[in-house]
Amino acid sequence: MRSIDDSTPPVRDEGRQVHDGRRRLVFKPSRLNIAATLVVCVGALPLLLTVPFFWLALLLPLAVIGWVLRVRTTVDPDAVTIRSATGSRTLAWDDVRGLKLGRRSSVSAVLADDGEVVLPAVHVRDLPVLAAASGGRFADPAGDV
Repeated sequence: MRSIDDSTPPVRDEGRQVHDGRRRLVFKPSRLNIAATLVVCVGALPLLLTVPFFWLALLLPLAVIGWVLRVRTTVDPDAVTIRSATGSRTLAWDDVRGLKLGRRSSVSAVLADDGEVVLPAVHVRDLPVLAAASGGRFADPAGDV
């Protein structure tokens, strides 16, 4: 049985936080997306300056940066909190029936009422860490067989 520290990839290490003696993991998009957005924005400025109302096109990079800074999934042994661009939602693990693997390695929580909620910034590679952070609510898919 691996501990949470052994299975946490070092790349995701910035999201681990400990509060009240309990481990809480925060999954968020990479901040490198902001740098890439700024590079594309600066590179597109000469083209945008030739178009009337070019400043409207600059709203898109601002929206991307806002999304990167806002979106996250927080997991602890009691609940999972999903923060999207427009709001947030907290689900008790008792309300989550399972996890569904989607396209492009996305992960969704399947609720007891057969609804689905996408877990932002959580990917298939994060499932072992998610299983450990949930307090054993579901089995580690990469566990020893």
